[in-house]
Amino acid sequence: MRFAHVTTSAGGPPRLAVVRDDEALITEDLFAGAPRLLADLIAGGDDLLARVREAAGAADGWHPLAGLSFASAVLAPPVVLAIGLNYAAHSSELGLKADTAPTVFVLWPNSLTGHEATTTWPRSLSESVDYEAELGVIIGRPAKDVSVDDALDHVWGYTVVNDITARDIQFSEAQWSRCKSFDGFTPTGPFVVTADEVADPQDLHIWAVVDGQTVQDGSTGQMIRSVATLVSHLSSSATLLPGTLISTGSPGGAGYSRDPQIFLRDRSTVTVGIDGIGSLTTHCRIND
Repeated sequence: MRFAHVTTSAGGPPRLAVVRDDEALITEDLFAGAPRLLADLIAGGDDLLARVREAAGAADGWHPLAGLSFASAVLAPPVVLAIGLNYAAHSSELGLKADTAPTVFVLWPNSLTGHEATTTWPRSLSESVDYEAELGVIIGRPAKDVSVDDALDHVWGYTVVNDITARDIQFSEAQWSRCKSFDGFTPTGPFVVTADEVADPQDLHIWAVVDGQTVQDGSTGQMIRSVATLVSHLSSSATLLPGTLISTGSPGGAGYSRDPQIFLRDRSTVTVGIDGIGSLTTHCRIND
């Protein structure tokens, strides 16, 4: 199934919706006690998901997607864990070494935003803001010391992430969290696709387009460490709680490494996408 956090023309807080084709159905309208947010649905386990699936199949009251606004596909996760240098081409183009263990950092919750949102930052902080198309992995049940073979059993679903980065800050500080955690620097969505609909997370076309130009065009099969390997590794030191979002790294083609360089400018539009999951658009504004 496919889900999103949306707001209707009437406004109000984001609510979870089932998505099919170009329509969406608010889950709260399905039955008493239905989940209001993705976190509620995940907490309800397989039984609640099955009940939502059955109710949605027989329901009326679908809304056109064109009349809805999207919030972040994942709201208030326990943590957002990001993986750096997980594609050889990307680590090489940045001039950074892919270590024997994954590079892991945390993204701050204020950075989360949704599809078609406008992300704004001051020119005084950075004029070298870059894009990174990434596969997002959402944990469905607690994962602690899980093996690689069992790791995907703990994945609830997948989404699209744009790991926006202020490159000048990234290369001037030892830690990467701040350069990637400006307000709105982690767009996610628009959809979350349940794991049963992704046959192989290592066989997905991933891409990015900036102002009409295709700048990234790769495959999740190019990851140095697979989704299963990452989940297993991360769970070895800490329990991955349900709702945790893992952003799994970006393929080659970052703007920093291009000649000439391509950075996100005032009024730039960047769309990152993964076939079978969705495409995620962000509008950019720079304050002088």
